[in-house]
Amino acid sequence: MKDFHASQALRLRVPNEAIPIEHYLRQPQRLVQAITDPRRIEVLGDGVYRLSLRPLQFMGISIEPTADLQVRSLSDGSLHLESVGCQVKGPDYLSFVNDSFGLALKGKLTPHREASHTELRGQADLQIHLELPPPISFMPAAMLDCAGKAFLSGILATIKHRIERQLTEDYRAWVRANQAHGQTSTGGALRNRPVQG
Repeated sequence: MKDFHASQALRLRVPNEAIPIEHYLRQPQRLVQAITDPRRIEVLGDGVYRLSLRPLQFMGISIEPTADLQVRSLSDGSLHLESVGCQVKGPDYLSFVNDSFGLALKGKLTPHREASHTELRGQADLQIHLELPPPISFMPAAMLDCAGKAFLSGILATIKHRIERQLTEDYRAWVRANQAHGQTSTGGALRNRPVQG
């Protein structure tokens, strides 16, 4: 069994709009849609979403993980994300991996409001453990650790870049739509609007 771990920090300045971003962040599904392609999201209920990640290449192995994520919005406007289940799909020879595969993702996004903008500060930690098949399992531990960290860091960087690209744009669109509909708190029927991109 081998464990790999990586962390990623996020600091994103978002211009203040007529509706504070804290109201926007009370709709967890919008953040989930900013993390990945909305077509790869399945709503399981109770703030839990199943994300089907794109096929990933690790040490010559192709895997397609799915992760069940629970997203909670707290009274201070922060969002907490935590994995509550996972599965990996791949070629038949990888069927044994599911018995020993584990994925743990924890993240937090907190708004810090200033006069002209709000800075979103986030931290994400991703850990996986799995039993590597030979001959990969016979490789030097240092090489495996380096490859594993680079692999996970790449996943987190992709999530970070998508949030940076999508969140501000979607927040502004949400504010405009709410103003047009005279809704200033929950977003009502707009709650499930897909994020473009």
